[in-house]
Amino acid sequence: MQNKTILITGGTGSWGHELVKQLLEKKPKEIRIFSRNEASQVHMQHEFDNDSRLTFIIGDIREYAGLAKATKGVDYIYHLAALKHVPICEHQPYEALKTNVLGTQHVIEAAIENNVEKVIYISTDKAANPSNFYGMTKAIGEKLIIYANLLSSTTNFVCVRGGNVLGTNGSVIHVFKRQINQKGEIRITDKRMTRFFLTLHDAIKLLFKATYESRGGEIFVMKMPTCKIIDLAKVLINESEKPDVEIVETGIRPGEKLHEILLSEYESNTTVYFDEEYFVILPTIKIGELHKYYKPFKKIDLHSYSSNEALMTTGEIKVMLKKGGFLS
Repeated sequence: MQNKTILITGGTGSWGHELVKQLLEKKPKEIRIFSRNEASQVHMQHEFDNDSRLTFIIGDIREYAGLAKATKGVDYIYHLAALKHVPICEHQPYEALKTNVLGTQHVIEAAIENNVEKVIYISTDKAANPSNFYGMTKAIGEKLIIYANLLSSTTNFVCVRGGNVLGTNGSVIHVFKRQINQKGEIRITDKRMTRFFLTLHDAIKLLFKATYESRGGEIFVMKMPTCKIIDLAKVLINESEKPDVEIVETGIRPGEKLHEILLSEYESNTTVYFDEEYFVILPTIKIGELHKYYKPFKKIDLHSYSSNEALMTTGEIKVMLKKGGFLS
């Protein structure tokens, strides 16, 4: 990344903050933060002490002209911009479609037009066997990104798929802490629910690894610890030391799953072990020498990769929360 120009779409969110923080250590020439939230950009500018390597651009990935202009001279694109909240995407599907699908198509076209070296698309566990509209749009986004490798011989496109990242905007951690402090209760949709979790710092580290080692056309799947949401709630309640905090079950919301998967049964047929931290899902379409490159890699022996397997103990959850800076 040294002396490179990097564009981050949706760069003012939690992922963007941590990505910029770790990118600056790699001595880039310029980091362009492209988003539509003026207040967040001003806040981030102050947070990074007006670092001269940061350029803030107001724009929307739905509008191609502005995005194409922002992409001129760019070496790498990290495509983070998306509508991400499951209930919002369920109730406003047209908006989710325009941002998550059309916006991704615009990123692809702008990258090819400007000879960008590599595009890294950040995906989600909800794209594997999607049960909600958000997951469906991200699954289509993945397909578009993989297919884009057939449209250009100079730009490589790769996906990184992860689960819930602790401490991001709207994270369950912040929600639970606020509920404990303000209401003396935690509201859980279903006490059986499980999820994948990773600290933001570790997620970005893994993201860089996929950036450096991908060939173009793969979906890199982060191996992530899993836990019961109710166990996470109990740890936060115990650490708060507040008496009589109640856990209230509210019922599953539209489009919500009991358990998430990072890898579907169908995808397991074309997935290999990359290393201790990643699986790689290979495309069903032929992309250059990609399949030949991965031929020596061992095929996985899993049917799927679900959040209700190998669950963390409450002690392990506590360690993870401390590592993420959520417990003193």
